[in-house]
Amino acid sequence: MASLDTGGDEGKKGPGVKKAKKLNTRVDMTPMVDLGFLLITFFIFTATMSNPTTMDLNMPKDTDKKDEETKIKQSGSLSVILAKDDKVFYYEGDLDPTGANFKNATYKDIRNEIIRKKREVVSRYVTDPACENEARSKGKSIDDCKQKDFFVVIKPTDDATYKNVVDMLDEMTINKVSRYALVKPFDSELDAVRLSGGAGGPAAPAATPPAK
Repeated sequence: MASLDTGGDEGKKGPGVKKAKKLNTRVDMTPMVDLGFLLITFFIFTATMSNPTTMDLNMPKDTDKKDEETKIKQSGSLSVILAKDDKVFYYEGDLDPTGANFKNATYKDIRNEIIRKKREVVSRYVTDPACENEARSKGKSIDDCKQKDFFVVIKPTDDATYKNVVDMLDEMTINKVSRYALVKPFDSELDAVRLSGGAGGPAAPAATPPAK
């Protein structure tokens, strides 16, 4: 805010003639200080309230006790292995020792497989009043009960990228898969991926230095 300070009269020049008053301009910075504090407070408040964009991922707890492991039906399980160069492999149930049920796919194909497998499991659903009543009491849909036997196991290899994992987790959300897990692939699965040209094998052991 600017203010004008007027100086005093310095006398007259001649009879009846008044000298013009001298005006001094002074800028008052006090309101600018208040505005500065308001802006600082605003930015601090908004920065505190802004949450980073993250993804919540619940990982299963490691345990050596068989009774504490998550039980899944092999008839309703779909294992997806993520390999290098955006390659995807999958199989249903247990992996055949001969690799007959080990197949490769693209991310577009794997979505179709997830949808197909989910529909297949839901079609075999037998009404479970206990599960449905519990779902209603918690305000959830009974669709979770219908696909309770459907389980997708996501297994990224060492050659898979972070983007591959995020894309597959997005597929779980897009296709409304309620039960899935992110675990390490078995050695037999890594061997199948390697034979299929998707690498994925564990790193070679370091050479043992000669004894002195």
